Amino acid sequence: MSVQDHRGHFRPTPGAEPIGRALSPWLRWAASAVWWVEHAFERARADARPEEDTRVRIFLVMAVFSVVFVGLGIGAVRAALFVEKSGVGSAGNPDALIRADLVDRNGVLLATNITHYGLYIDPAEVWDRALAIRELRRALPRIKSDRLRTVLFGERRALVAQSLTPAERAAVHALALGGISFEPEDRRVYPMDQSATFVIGQADSGGMGITGAELAFNDEIRAAGAVSRDFPLSIDLRVQGVLENELYAAARENGSKGAVGIIADTSTGEVLGMASYPQDSQVNRAVASVYEMGSVFKTFTIAAAVDTGRADMNTMIDASRAYMIGNRAIKDFHATNRVLSLEEVYLHSSNIGTTQLAVGMGGDVMRDYFTRFGLLAKAPIELRESARPIRPREWSDTTLASLSFGYGISITPAQMSAAMGALTNGGRYVPLSLRKGGAPNVEPRRVISEQTSLTMLDLMRRNVVNGSGTRADAPGLRVGGKTGSANKLVNGRYQASHAVGTFAAVFPTDGPINTRRYSILILMDEPQTYPRTGGFVAAPAVGRIAARIAPFLGVQRGADAWRDALGEKVPAFEDVEGDGR
Repeated sequence: MSVQDHRGHFRPTPGAEPIGRALSPWLRWAASAVWWVEHAFERARADARPEEDTRVRIFLVMAVFSVVFVGLGIGAVRAALFVEKSGVGSAGNPDALIRADLVDRNGVLLATNITHYGLYIDPAEVWDRALAIRELRRALPRIKSDRLRTVLFGERRALVAQSLTPAERAAVHALALGGISFEPEDRRVYPMDQSATFVIGQADSGGMGITGAELAFNDEIRAAGAVSRDFPLSIDLRVQGVLENELYAAARENGSKGAVGIIADTSTGEVLGMASYPQDSQVNRAVASVYEMGSVFKTFTIAAAVDTGRADMNTMIDASRAYMIGNRAIKDFHATNRVLSLEEVYLHSSNIGTTQLAVGMGGDVMRDYFTRFGLLAKAPIELRESARPIRPREWSDTTLASLSFGYGISITPAQMSAAMGALTNGGRYVPLSLRKGGAPNVEPRRVISEQTSLTMLDLMRRNVVNGSGTRADAPGLRVGGKTGSANKLVNGRYQASHAVGTFAAVFPTDGPINTRRYSILILMDEPQTYPRTGGFVAAPAVGRIAARIAPFLGVQRGADAWRDALGEKVPAFEDVEGDGR
């Protein structure tokens, strides 16, 4: 409260509580300053000093503007330095796609968002349409002339072209034409072009995954993008590059209609490389196509026999004559006409031998082991394209005979890869995964014993050293594996001219049961060269791939006990299987 003295000055009323006495010093100072400014005009008029009134007004205006500019400056600095990003590529574009960058297991970029621009024209603001058409076509040749004319001679603002790069936008902007405007639009781009295209997949213009990993991990990719994190996949782009290079070269060399390659860590199920040929196909044959794969299945038949105690390395099987099931004669296509050891059954790929093992175990046991190996259900990989197998309806003796050497059941390459992992990693089934680190919260299930797994690793190595898989060998890397060949069913009949050649491999095969191992599966669909068997069309690619990727995986070349024991031998037969009927 204040009173006016005899000179016209306003002073606090005697005895009144001073302003801000109970407040902190700086608040008292601010209150006093406000009080002084509030009554400055009155003092100036009372003292008959109008110039002070003017100065006070000028000071007040300057003070207000200073406060405003300081506030704006502080806000700008805060926005530039301290405000968190709301999502990948979202700055300055409210319609930005909130999708994380996809990277490989080593952080190499596989997919990202880049701001492109939509080109719009308002014809009402274009004063020379002919000039506009000519200049726009020169700056941006990909603009369709018909669309450009339709918009320029239309009645309203409309979109002329989408996905202009920043460089294209700058070129159009430099024309300084009237009626031109741009609207930002985030686009998903894949800097590796066609490499790993089936694994990565695609996302649509609305920011939703539609194929591959983009679809499989859609929600997680968007969640990672919202907090500006990358989403890593399991693949190693170096391994992927080698796989694609060797698979495509082999497929072209033997004239295959299609081809598949999968490389995986048998301990974790992580897919390090996955390729499908031809690249321009819309089908990922690794997970969406099923095949009868022939004698690769002898590995599972023998593993089941060993694991159940029905056979061991000392077991002898009579393959001196055809094995009869009713009117059906099971024959070997490279008949030995003698009694074979279990090792020889495997190395000579004897249909007679594996048929006797399967029939001896019976349908219940065979079905149990095929289930354990994941051969009767679609591969539990994240890809939505994963197809179900074509499996037998009944498990009679004649069906068991076919199943023992890979007929009567059609599976995806992904199923085969996962099953080979279980066979060679100590006997645990681990699902394939495209997630770095493998599928979360998965408890591996026991398929076969550790000892059976070691036995099968031994047999697979022997097969590459001295059996049907010699062309898959890579010196010092101890590659093991099994060939498979099967004629395809065409118009109800198996046709030798339509065949599938496969090689399923693992390396290194030596070392303790917990040794880190890697599986390689190569499949050739309808190769045109002869022989069309897995030993010729698929095994050589396996050897080259193993040799090239070993340094990336930390697999050292070393001594090879089995090569020293068995010597350099080329078998006197090749793995040419037929339908076994």
